[in-house]
Amino acid sequence: MSIKSRIGWTALAVVVVAGVGLTAAATAGFGFAPAAVHVKPKVETAKVAKKDLTDTVEANGSVGYEAQQSLTMAGGTVTWLPKEGDDIQRGGTLYKVDEKPKVLLYGGLPLWRPLSVGTTGDDVKQFEENLAALGYTGFDVDTKFTSATEAAVKKWQKALGLDQSGVVDQSWVYYSSGAVRVNAVTASVGASSGEVIQVANNSRVIAVKLKPDAARFATVGAKVNYVSADGPSGTGTVSAVKTTISRDQSSGNDTTMLQVTVRPDDVTTLGALGESTAKVTFVTDTRPGVLTVPVTALLALNEGGYAVQIVDPKAATGSRLVAVKTGLFSQGQVEVSGTDLAEGQDVVVAS
Repeated sequence: MSIKSRIGWTALAVVVVAGVGLTAAATAGFGFAPAAVHVKPKVETAKVAKKDLTDTVEANGSVGYEAQQSLTMAGGTVTWLPKEGDDIQRGGTLYKVDEKPKVLLYGGLPLWRPLSVGTTGDDVKQFEENLAALGYTGFDVDTKFTSATEAAVKKWQKALGLDQSGVVDQSWVYYSSGAVRVNAVTASVGASSGEVIQVANNSRVIAVKLKPDAARFATVGAKVNYVSADGPSGTGTVSAVKTTISRDQSSGNDTTMLQVTVRPDDVTTLGALGESTAKVTFVTDTRPGVLTVPVTALLALNEGGYAVQIVDPKAATGSRLVAVKTGLFSQGQVEVSGTDLAEGQDVVVAS
């Protein structure tokens, strides 16, 4: 098959002369006769390119805050509450019961036991790191709760309006991995039990639900691109993948999904604060350094398979067919390989 056989030629008559005009021309002695001129139509071509080809999948995600938790009380009376949307840093007050504050500290270990003189362990070191970060001194930051630590704790308790017991316990300390945002205030001043507030880590992430077969590309550490609902685009990293199972109450069937958490490289690219949406692009496959042509360059062969039409001035017809093996298809391009196929060649594409 040649360029000529693919698109054909058309003959164009470039001069059309009316009878009167022709007579006038002859009378004037011009003596010219109409001639037909053949014009070769333009053929659209593209270059065989060598590049990295990637295939992607897009999914809608919800932008929110990470690791939401509920804080509850077990006695006393709520006397102060924050506002929804408040950001609370280390040493800040989450709420007050009987005018005594619940204070936020940073750490990955929960406060699972009271800390006092003689207590040793990593939880002591975590607490002392917080105490030092709040500006209290006179003790060593280590795994031992000493009398020097106790003295610093009493100073802090005095500043907070608490009883100066020197003991650290769950009644007035709450640990989080970092600053938190108040997502909801679920109690009112005067409440005496139950949930008080809901907080989340003050870091915004994108949550995406995918089908289980996405596990091959939605892996922890995978890089993604996204476009937020407010317009900005950015890059991120898959930080967590969790399998969830939900039951349809009407049918009784279980549905398995992957809950994928994407942490942005730059949180400002998620747009305005608060909850929103974003379109996330996952890379499903990559072919580095392969030859590619537009999909429209492929010609289906009668005997099966594909070929491309290479422009070749040395060929009698001005072109030649080269059989190719196809690989990855992505965004209008296709990976191709074959004998006599090289980067930079011109291939005919369908218009």
